[in-house]
Amino acid sequence: MSIGDSCDIHPTVVIGDEVTIGNRVSIGPYAVLTGPLDIGDDCWIGANVTLGAPPEWIGKVHPRTWTEASPHKGVVIGAGTVIREMSTVHQGGERTTRIGRGGFIMNRSSIAHDVQIGEDCVIAPSTTFGGHVTMGDGVNLGINTVIHQRRVIGDRAMVGMGSVVAKDIPPFAKAFGNPVALRGTNRVGMARIGIAEEDIDAVESLYASGNLGAHLDPPEALAEAFSWWRTLAAKPLATFD
Repeated sequence: MSIGDSCDIHPTVVIGDEVTIGNRVSIGPYAVLTGPLDIGDDCWIGANVTLGAPPEWIGKVHPRTWTEASPHKGVVIGAGTVIREMSTVHQGGERTTRIGRGGFIMNRSSIAHDVQIGEDCVIAPSTTFGGHVTMGDGVNLGINTVIHQRRVIGDRAMVGMGSVVAKDIPPFAKAFGNPVALRGTNRVGMARIGIAEEDIDAVESLYASGNLGAHLDPPEALAEAFSWWRTLAAKPLATFD
């Protein structure tokens, strides 16, 4: 166990072996932290949060004590992240479970094994991730979103409340429904980070055309985000409707 400077940790918190806590971290009552777990500087962890429990994966080892580290891939929480009360983040089984810098994880969210979340993401209450989900930077998930295992969500996508994400969502998309469907472009989110108006218009036209197949041709300034998504997306792009 390693605890940084100027932390505020409630006396009821359980901290196990192989847990590293950065500087200026606040941890609320009855949180349970088990390793391997690395919490970055300036994080805020709410009451009754559980970080580092073993994967909910039949056959994976469950340690006998609450101090013993799991023989799994661990959890890394990026600096400046807020994780609100009663949320859960599980150890990775095949890769480290990660939450990027500056995340805002609202109450009662469940982040399963092997999930990797980018920087500056906002996750609304009661969102549930299946295992192995990969999510880009700046994604915004609405209340009660449910994400099927191994789905990929691109940068700056916005997903509406109550959506069931059974397909991979492209970057900068606005999507919602059960099952989730592409509903346009996250223009507000794109504008907030300074994306040029002509590039926003180009993405909006692209999505309106329905051309998400092999010849997807995004604006040059946004090509990297689309390339990242296409490399990881498990389902053919043309199946997203």
